[in-house]
This record gives sequence, structure tokens and C-alpha cells, in this order.
Amino acid sequence: MPGNHPDDLEPIDPSTAQQLYLDFKSSQASETTVQSHRYRTNHFVRWCDEQGIDNLNDLTGRHIHQYRLWRKEDGELNAVSMQTQMSTLRVFLEWAATIEAVDPNLYTKVMISKVPEEDQQRDEMLSAERAEEVLMHLSDYYYASLKHVLIALLWETGMRIGAARALDVQDVVLDKQHLQLVHRPDAGTRLKNGSSGERLVAISDELTLLLEDYVADVRREVTDDYDRDPLLTSQKGRLSRASMRRYVYNLTAPCFLGEDCPGCAEDTERKCEQAVSPHAIRRGSITHFLTNDVPVKVVSDRMDVSPDVLDKHYDRRPPEVKLEQRRGYLDHI
Repeated sequence: MPGNHPDDLEPIDPSTAQQLYLDFKSSQASETTVQSHRYRTNHFVRWCDEQGIDNLNDLTGRHIHQYRLWRKEDGELNAVSMQTQMSTLRVFLEWAATIEAVDPNLYTKVMISKVPEEDQQRDEMLSAERAEEVLMHLSDYYYASLKHVLIALLWETGMRIGAARALDVQDVVLDKQHLQLVHRPDAGTRLKNGSSGERLVAISDELTLLLEDYVADVRREVTDDYDRDPLLTSQKGRLSRASMRRYVYNLTAPCFLGEDCPGCAEDTERKCEQAVSPHAIRRGSITHFLTNDVPVKVVSDRMDVSPDVLDKHYDRRPPEVKLEQRRGYLDHI
């Protein structure tokens, strides 16, 4: 197969192509996103080395199929992880075609299996890259709107929607840059873990300014049934859980960013197949913090989740990310 490539391709080895690709990604994505793409494409570069492929021009659809089988066995990956791995490879190969490194149609031969619905629900997560895109779009076109505040709040704090809904204006302590989460069962809002879930949550300069602008200029001046001043409001008072879920579904659907949204109905009460739930934002936020080396104990306290539950249900870092993070700690011993 080597040598049977179009004349207009220019020779390039996998490692060099990977670095050029990551340089390109770094100009349009966060450091976390670039790091994730580096981890995933590292496996492809390693496989090419094992196969003696030193020129991407030589890649064919058969190679892609062989790599897929090798990666699944090598990493013992589940369906969701395989989908992520192959999606990244597809993006990499589509980019590689723009620098005459591979056949222009090669990326179309990357088979991405559909994940069973039960696995999607269990592993559904808003990625840091997608969260960044959604928040940037909201900041550009809907700054300090209720929807902007909702997504920014859920992503940065990783809190449950019940906790976000429970916040009053008085719980936003701007001068100290933190939120107070209080269990108020007799006043219409509960925290999932009761009084043990009460805590102070530090917030960034950016979120502090956003909340300040929202409260000053956008928030509806309404009270709830208990004469409290809810942070997140509707015409009737405190924003409902159902409305919060509907907003999250709408804002995380591809069509919100002007992308193709296959099978997405115009009915706003329905969830687009590619949109995610509020809990997927929480899972993505927790994974994002862990990927950025925030200690498990800190994440556990901040998100009100035990280390065991965090590890079992929320931590979606790929095995190779965990490996490299452990290596980073060991290198300093």
C-alpha cells in the first residue's frame, strides 16, 4: 500500500503532523481542549510507529479500520470512549487533508459507532471544549441574560440544578466572591444532601462580574411564594427545574451554535438527541476540574459529592489522562 497516494500529497511523518495540528488547535481552543486532543492523537502516532508508517500520505481506509480495532483492544475502551477517540481522529485527518498530508476523503472512512442510549445516559457529559463554545456564544450575543448566567453558574461551580435554583440574591456575596448554599426546606428549596450540603462556593472574577451585571440590569424584580428574592427568576417568581432543563437542552443543542442538528424537532419542549442534560454539565465540570489537576478532595467538597461517588459516576477522564497526571506527580519525587 505505501506509495499508492495522489501526486499532490506532500510527505510528512505522523509526529510532525500531530504537532502542527495541535498548534492549529491552540489558536482556537483552550489549553484543556488541546491537551485532550494531544492525549488522543498520541495513540495514533504510537500505532503508526508500531506499524512502520512514517509518512501519512500512505494511510488508507484499511489502516483506519486496523487502528480502530487496535485502539479498542489496547485501551479496553467502552463504547463512549471509542466514540470520542475516533471522533478526534476524524477531526485530525480532516485537518491533515488541508495541508496535503492525507487523501482528502480519508476522514470520511473513520467509522464512528452509535453509542447505545443507556450508555449515553450513563456517560453523557458536556465537554470543556463545547462548554467554552456555548459560553463564548452566550457572552457575545446574550451577555448577562438568564440563560447565560444559568450555564455559566452550572459549568463553573458544577452544582446540581436544585442547588442553583435554591440561590437567593442575598446568597451571592460579590465582595468576597463566593456563593452561599443553604438548605431551606421550610421555605421551598432543599439541597439534595440536606444541611450537610450547605457550603460556600468560591467563584471567579469573570462569574462575579457576570452575576453583578445580571442582578443590576437583567434580573426580574420578583419574589417567590415565600417572599424570598430568587437569583434565577421567571415571570412567576423562582425559575422552575423544568425551565432550567429546557434551557440547558436548547443551549447545548448544535443548532444553538448554527450547526447542523440532525433530527432536531422545532418543539422546544423536546430534547434534541445531541443536546445534554443539566447533570451532564455537572459531570463535565467535575471532569474538567480533575483534568486540570484540582485535588479530588477539593472537587469533592466544592461539588458536594463523596470521593467514591465522584470516581464511580462523575470522573470521565480518559485512562491516559489519569496516567499522565500521575506521572507528573511522580516526576517531582
